[in-house]
Amino acid sequence: MLRNKEVRQFAVWFILIAAVSITLGFVIHAAAGMLALASAAAFGTAFFVFTRARYQSIARISNQIDLVLHYADRLYIGESDEGELSILNSEITKMTLRIREQNDALKKEKEHLADSLADIAHQLRTPLTSANLILSLLENTPDENERKAFLRETEALLVRMDWLLTSLLKLSRLDAGIVVFQRERVNVNNLLRAALRPLLIPMELHNVDVQIEVPVGIEIFGDFSWLSEAIQNILKNCMESTGDNGRIEMVCTDNPLFTEIAIHDNGAGFDKEDYPNLFNRFYRGKSANATGYGIGLALCKKIIVRQGGTITAKNHPKGGALFAIRFPK
Repeated sequence: MLRNKEVRQFAVWFILIAAVSITLGFVIHAAAGMLALASAAAFGTAFFVFTRARYQSIARISNQIDLVLHYADRLYIGESDEGELSILNSEITKMTLRIREQNDALKKEKEHLADSLADIAHQLRTPLTSANLILSLLENTPDENERKAFLRETEALLVRMDWLLTSLLKLSRLDAGIVVFQRERVNVNNLLRAALRPLLIPMELHNVDVQIEVPVGIEIFGDFSWLSEAIQNILKNCMESTGDNGRIEMVCTDNPLFTEIAIHDNGAGFDKEDYPNLFNRFYRGKSANATGYGIGLALCKKIIVRQGGTITAKNHPKGGALFAIRFPK
């Protein structure tokens, strides 16, 4: 307590004032001098006890903060009476709890990053192994037609790897919160056709029929480019599910509460145990015929949710998968 300059200065001034008061009291009358002495002693004792108790409380808070700085598991600052010290206790407690929450969040992010890197390495290892195998076969294949076929397979693998890396980069940017979405009016009919356009040729090759039903003038608010990519990922999933001679329907409905875009295919649908994990990254389903890397739907959900929408997936009563995207009014 006496290490503090303010306390020492107060003690010096108090002793000087008390000495002057006591001296004047005895000069006036002995009783006055005794009264001044008793008053100074009582006041000095009360101030010392009160100040010592305050500094003991501050010392306890300092010790607890020191424990937090040295990674203590728990922080306990005892309750104190109302006043500035109680407010200080409360604010320090809130601050340390917030720091602990941020530390826990950072630990989870590090664990998530480590898991993601391991998953990325695993996902890339398969096409890289296939590409290396094809290149070794290509080296020992004299037939020109077979060599062309191997080159096409290698090109397809490289295209899939490029898509995988691009999608993972986009997911990382979304996770980091550095993507700024535009807030603009988006015509739903134009949005669905823009998402469909890059897939028209592969759909034509596999004879996949696509139907679009959108009332005239229906609009939502969002980022046209990102929403188009989200819907395109759903369409890719539906196209892989339906296979040759499949059918995909995109229907938009509007009501006073929300605008809904429903995408339905006539494929095999989902297994019930897949429902909780459909939008988890790298999840490919329990089916032995599952293809892809499990990135598209995760990216799709991230894009839609970040723009205030919701997306659900389930089996359609008539068969196939049904994706429902809703944007509240």
